[in-house]
Amino acid sequence: MSDARLYLALVALVCVSLTSAAAAPRLATTQSAPALAAWVPFCEQHPAECAVDPAEPEIIPLDQTALELIQAVNRYVNHSIIRRRDIEHWGKHDQWDLPTDGMGDCEDYQLLKRKLLVEAGLPRRAMRMTVVIDDIDEGHAVLTVRTDAGDLILDNKVDAVLPWHEVKYEFIKRESSRSAEWLFLQREERTDMIAMAR
Repeated sequence: MSDARLYLALVALVCVSLTSAAAAPRLATTQSAPALAAWVPFCEQHPAECAVDPAEPEIIPLDQTALELIQAVNRYVNHSIIRRRDIEHWGKHDQWDLPTDGMGDCEDYQLLKRKLLVEAGLPRRAMRMTVVIDDIDEGHAVLTVRTDAGDLILDNKVDAVLPWHEVKYEFIKRESSRSAEWLFLQREERTDMIAMAR
């Protein structure tokens, strides 16, 4: 094989690798992060909601049926819950709970979405509560659904279910899928790019 053909083959291989990384970008976890103060009492009251079953898959196949279910649950919960800040609802600055009274704020929406998706057959382990800084520089909770097509974000601010990299938030931390802890986040494809550049 000539040097020119070898060079072209290597360029094509790198392009395919970059395209694959871009096609299914994920948020990668790094080191342990402190749990939110309101998470601890929530888990004490609802241990099944915080349990991690290592027998469940961490990443689900995203077929049309799964996508339609995820989209339907996101829309349903977004339109079923009356937005109420914790201080107005509970008299506390931060309280996580399932919105059984029909009211809640961002984390309560996401907890209900996960509960409904689990009841519909999706594995809880593939759905992780996630903390972000939102578009107005405030703390916000979203639900990350980890799929073979990339990480998807369910948010009470929008009905669209979007790939995480299309959401204009700063991703801070999420629940671990391996144990009852929280982990800081970083962009997984950045790691891939650095590895390829070496």
